[in-house]
Amino acid sequence: MNNIFRNGSTQWQTNEDTDLDVVVEEIHNLIVWNDEVNTFDWVIESLIDVCGHSEQQAEQCAMIIHHSGKYAVKRGTFKALRTQAEALIDREIQATIDY
Repeated sequence: MNNIFRNGSTQWQTNEDTDLDVVVEEIHNLIVWNDEVNTFDWVIESLIDVCGHSEQQAEQCAMIIHHSGKYAVKRGTFKALRTQAEALIDREIQATIDY
């Protein structure tokens, strides 16, 4: 549909011959889980290095993880988050991607 403005009123015009194929990728969450092994400093450093968080963002995420048991530290496509989840797991931080 095309939006046409005439004399302050909105009119709609339909284009019947337009076919659009839209591919929508699902957005997922990268979840980091609390544990009794990793220090705040290690989690903060990892979120900065792996996820590209600022120091303040990483500190806030670490506090939420500590108090809530888990937190979605990043949103994106599965493909984009997979590398980051694997990097966190390589650092022995528990991370999952929700579906």
